Amino acid sequence: MELWQRRFIQAHRLPPAYPDMAERWFRPALETLLATRPGDRPLMMGIQGCQGSGKSTLAAWMDAALTEAGLTVATLSLDDFYLPRDSRADLAERVHPLLRTRGVPGTHDVGRLVNVLEHFRQGRVPVALPRFDKATDNPVPASGWPIVNTPVDVVILEGWCWGIPPEPEPALETPVNTLEANEDPDGRWRHWVNARLREDYVPLYCLMDVLLSLRAPDFACVARWRSEQEDRLREWRLARGEPVAALMSAAQIEQFVAHYERLTRHGLRVLPDIADVTWQLDGQRHIVGWQSRPHLKLPVVPDG
Repeated sequence: MELWQRRFIQAHRLPPAYPDMAERWFRPALETLLATRPGDRPLMMGIQGCQGSGKSTLAAWMDAALTEAGLTVATLSLDDFYLPRDSRADLAERVHPLLRTRGVPGTHDVGRLVNVLEHFRQGRVPVALPRFDKATDNPVPASGWPIVNTPVDVVILEGWCWGIPPEPEPALETPVNTLEANEDPDGRWRHWVNARLREDYVPLYCLMDVLLSLRAPDFACVARWRSEQEDRLREWRLARGEPVAALMSAAQIEQFVAHYERLTRHGLRVLPDIADVTWQLDGQRHIVGWQSRPHLKLPVVPDG
């Protein structure tokens, strides 16, 4: 194991087997994608995966691997572009009460995201990278945002709904869970979210060159994975002496992920035909296979 890999698994509290898994499954795709890098601007890579699937870790690994190879990288999370709590409260008053909860399309600061992506594409620096504190449910003050002062070779953006297209309108008629049946009986919330996806997010996808996807086996994994994610966040904040009272309980997590269920299920159905590379996960987040679009001509992953 190389020094950078050892440091990576320590920093992210990962099992010792992670570097071998990443070299086996991620490295071939990364090297193939780098060969497609535009000569006059950064390679723009999007990573999609449901909550707890490991997309943030994949983004961090790609950042570390590219940095080790001598490239400059900017890694962004869609989560860091959530609207402030007050702005979502305003949406809840004007549009629908469910918009008080962050997560679905329409609860991000799309204008700021466009600005950041365009700055990177055009090589305009410095670029301030927003940060969002999930424990306080608000953005970190701008004084705490990291600054990128030089043009970069690769931009990575990860997000749970990134790359997911809008649903056909007829699919919105039937509620997918109790949350929708009880709190959105007329479908106003889900139609508004779908419209935001179509009008505000799909145009953003055109700013990216590549879409990668970590595909869960089913939606049933999401609440469990999200709970594990919350446990890790709690441990991290306790280790730093930070408050944990605002973190979610198991019941709150179940309610929270219900907001994501419709689009998560839709993504599981359609993204394998859209993403440039899809890694199939099992219930323990182990990769059990992959597929890619024909133009990439990815090598065959060896058994082992």
